[in-house]
Amino acid sequence: MNYSYIAIEGNIGAGKTTLCKLFCNEFTARPLFEAFEANPFLEKFYLDRERYAFSVELSFLADRYKQLTGILAGPDLFQDLVIADFALFKSLAFSRVNLQEDELKLFQNLFQIMYANLPKPELVIYLHLNIEKLFRNIANRGRAFEKKINSEYLLKVQDAYLTFLKSQSEFPAVLVDVNEIDFLNRKADWIARA
Repeated sequence: MNYSYIAIEGNIGAGKTTLCKLFCNEFTARPLFEAFEANPFLEKFYLDRERYAFSVELSFLADRYKQLTGILAGPDLFQDLVIADFALFKSLAFSRVNLQEDELKLFQNLFQIMYANLPKPELVIYLHLNIEKLFRNIANRGRAFEKKINSEYLLKVQDAYLTFLKSQSEFPAVLVDVNEIDFLNRKADWIARA
């Protein structure tokens, strides 16, 4: 594989972390997993979205930026393959769903400053999964705060991702429909696509 930085993206529960782990094992790559549990506003956001939206998005932006600069600025960037289960543009997609117009403008300004200083993924793999299967995956992982997620929210997130990916030209993006694929439990699915 002739890449040094790949990002796997998709909606909540699409299987990003699972695929990241499989790729890292297959290609002896350095994984970079989003540290979502470090966000002190995440659970509060699901209880009161309007009140905590800006805080949760700003915290995620800062954490994602810190994670990406930490691993991508390392001396082995061109020696090792890094596969991340997120990309910084995730913050932009979610902010478009969660923030009010005035907050969004401020957030977008901060995002552009940070985004300009980071290497872009050489490939983004976007996992597309229908809403019913997203709910199944979300339920299976059992995070109590995610029980408040509804289909309208998931559809808005999906639309924000696809709108961004269609409008950008800084990196190649591949959309993979994973509705009939089970990388984790059907080895044939993994082998056929690796």
